[in-house]
Amino acid sequence: MELLNSEETLLKESAAGFMSENAPVQALRDIRDQKQELGFNKELHKTLADMGWFAMLLPEEAGGYDFGHRAAGLVAEEMGRNLTASPFLSTAVLSSIALRQSGGDQLAEWGPKIAAGDAVIAFAIDEGAKHSPSRIKATAEPEGNGFILNAKKRAVFDGFNADRLIVVAKSGENTGLFFVDPNAAEIEIERNAMLDSRNAANIQITNLHLDGKDMLCPLEKGAEVLEATLRSGRAIAASEQLGVAREVTERTTQYLMERKQFGIQIGMFQALQHRLADLYCRIEETASLISTALKAIDATADNAEELTRAAKAKAAKVTRVATEEAVQMHGGIGMTDEVDIGLFMKRDRVLTEMLGDSAHHIDFLLRKRGL
Repeated sequence: MELLNSEETLLKESAAGFMSENAPVQALRDIRDQKQELGFNKELHKTLADMGWFAMLLPEEAGGYDFGHRAAGLVAEEMGRNLTASPFLSTAVLSSIALRQSGGDQLAEWGPKIAAGDAVIAFAIDEGAKHSPSRIKATAEPEGNGFILNAKKRAVFDGFNADRLIVVAKSGENTGLFFVDPNAAEIEIERNAMLDSRNAANIQITNLHLDGKDMLCPLEKGAEVLEATLRSGRAIAASEQLGVAREVTERTTQYLMERKQFGIQIGMFQALQHRLADLYCRIEETASLISTALKAIDATADNAEELTRAAKAKAAKVTRVATEEAVQMHGGIGMTDEVDIGLFMKRDRVLTEMLGDSAHHIDFLLRKRGL
């Protein structure tokens, strides 16, 4: 069981109460059933920002609170418990960290907008079916004092109707992060609803002329900024998955105590009790690893990258088991749309692929050790 200090406990309780009341699973159902193109509620986005949660990872000089990743992870976990549809991961985490690490003029201009809930910024990195940041094909060719950007990005979450895009591209041997206006004529954006009913976009950029000021940071610093950005995103995504795992397990436990067969509660069957006990232990192990990774990022520890990769891989594996066990223990009803378990399973699958699945991160860790 992870231990929280008084401030963390207050934050977690506040987030839990707010999400369950203002952003429950039913809100996601409404977005899906009404086929809302945006994939989230603008009013809710603004309210989440008013709560201070979109300013958590921004520095104070850019309108932020600098609460750190541990705090952001607690909020993300509650979002996972309620399937809260929000551009939190794309804007409050990935884009905020990219802007913060770059430290350029864009941070001063757009940081306050993110904190206030007045801007959605999408992070465009993936190009294929799988996350592979080491194989970026997008190019930024130098031209005068600027660049010509060509890119084809896939599954850019919250990329549809975003106010700005951060596009990752190669420029020679270096990696660049470019701050792009999605309304440019050279950009084509196709909405692509994800499995979990939220919005993503496929983005085609053809010969877009950029000024030098559109580059977030010097090219020689790009790889470092990208690594830090992805590290933060992976840790927070793992936190949201933890929330999914905990919620489906609690719902399943409750169901087993209510459902009767042969005249007794099925939760009294020892075989099911053992499966739940094993799952509970796995979830708590995952929570401990994620907590350690978040703290390591805040402390800029040398092993923060390895811990984050391990946490993302562990969260993907354990949450998959949790959602599958939930479906099985609910029986046939677990396969129906009337029961929320299937929605949690879909969100889990999206989070697993987002910023690298378990195989991707395990491969990295093995290579790191020369295996």
